[in-house]
Amino acid sequence: MNTKLTLTMEKEVIRIAKEYARDKGQSLSEMVENYFKLITVNRRKIKPKQLSPKVQKLRGIIKTGENVDYKKILTEELSKKYGV
Repeated sequence: MNTKLTLTMEKEVIRIAKEYARDKGQSLSEMVENYFKLITVNRRKIKPKQLSPKVQKLRGIIKTGENVDYKKILTEELSKKYGV
């Protein structure tokens, strides 16, 4: 469920952030949401019923031969993608 959030920032910061988001092919809202996900990854507890039905179907279909720290990998990849 999406909820509206109003942020107050300097006009120039918003202008540059919008340009950056457009260059990355996403909306400013998506970029802000992904940033918040990145910095709160250790605090969030996602339960299976919170996932969309499509994602629930995909859970567990990929098997790895080793112990994989997917949160660490996700954090690293998001950092690379968004330059955080």
